Amino acid sequence: MSNPPSQTYLPSKTVQTDYPLIDNDPHFKRVLRYARPSDYAHGVVAAAAGPGMLLAMEKFAPSHVGKGGFARAMRLGGFIGLCGGFIYFYQRSILRFYGMSENAREVQMDMREMVSKVKAGQPLYGESQLTPAMQGVAARQSRYSALFMGVLPWFNFVNHNQHGVDTAKYYQQAERELEAERLSKGTA
Repeated sequence: MSNPPSQTYLPSKTVQTDYPLIDNDPHFKRVLRYARPSDYAHGVVAAAAGPGMLLAMEKFAPSHVGKGGFARAMRLGGFIGLCGGFIYFYQRSILRFYGMSENAREVQMDMREMVSKVKAGQPLYGESQLTPAMQGVAARQSRYSALFMGVLPWFNFVNHNQHGVDTAKYYQQAERELEAERLSKGTA
């Protein structure tokens, strides 16, 4: 009788970047919450570019597709533009989590969010109904997925605890804040 192979936990790989890593596999909702107004603006412009270019080409070089043909082309162009605009918007936001673009605002938002969860006694990355093994599978499948977003859009919809960062910094900051609150109440 042979022994089953033991499972070994391998920490997730991290990419060296100029800015701090916040999360190498952020949840879909978190990426949307942390998006900047400039991300929305870039997404809207990218979404409008497809139908806008199609309309401009039709104006200067009519296609003469017949009754209803151009309307179908505009609907298809609008749908493709919306998909492309959303992917562009999402990728601009998620690259800040990876530390691949300037992310000082997001680092502060992350610290505030996680420290408040620590103080409230909540799990940092939410509750999951999946087993730890399935959470690991989901994390491995979607980690750094935005780097391949132009080929295969893949989003993380799973709460798990494998995000490539040392969570001790959140607990240490929460301890410092609680200590400062206790000292300020003691002297008041």
